[in-house]
Amino acid sequence: MPRKPRFNLPGIPQHIIQRGNNRQPCFFTTQDYLRYLDDLSESAENFDCRLHAYVLMSNHVHLLVTPMADHGLSKMMQAIGRRYVYYFNKTHDRSGTLWEGRYKSSLIDSDQYLLACMRYIEMNPVRANMVEHPDQYPWSSYAVNAQGAMSELIEPHPLYLDLGRSFESRLNTYRELFLLPMEDDLLTDIRDSVNQDLVLGRSSFKNKVEAETKRKVRKGMPGRPRIEEEHARYYVW
Repeated sequence: MPRKPRFNLPGIPQHIIQRGNNRQPCFFTTQDYLRYLDDLSESAENFDCRLHAYVLMSNHVHLLVTPMADHGLSKMMQAIGRRYVYYFNKTHDRSGTLWEGRYKSSLIDSDQYLLACMRYIEMNPVRANMVEHPDQYPWSSYAVNAQGAMSELIEPHPLYLDLGRSFESRLNTYRELFLLPMEDDLLTDIRDSVNQDLVLGRSSFKNKVEAETKRKVRKGMPGRPRIEEEHARYYVW
């Protein structure tokens, strides 16, 4: 079966997952995490990609990125792969592939789902029972987006900046998003969209993407569209 073509729509955020081969670790030491972030920063700058959120888990990574140039995201991920895999294999005396096939990705309807996706990414260590609160996990963007840590890696999305007029008000509003649990349907939608290389968004957004890319962006499910897609009930939670 031929591979699905990558979405190539500059200016639209994408949620990315890349897993270690056979779910094996892709980070062992602090230096590994730091090296990956360095490679991510350099590759994002080289290929005009803006990183809004990330989490580095022991055997996979989540990124939320807006590519600003044609094929920028694919080039960024290829560059990270070459640089980091070379470093990792050399450092840990191993050979062969590190990642499990191609990375997974989904386009994000930013007006309705961007903040939810940021929250989903930064809550990964909590859902994995590694920590009780995202501020306890050192390898995510939570410290930047929620606590104001300085970082040249993170580029705030305009919708994040709209959370408040001042730096402190944005941080407070963003932290408040983490006070309530995410709805099960929202978690399922985010997971299904990225694992199946689909689109996370309202029907109007999906229709627009289908028209521009000439490919299906929905799961193959019979029946009428779900009501919540039309009314975007996930904007506030």
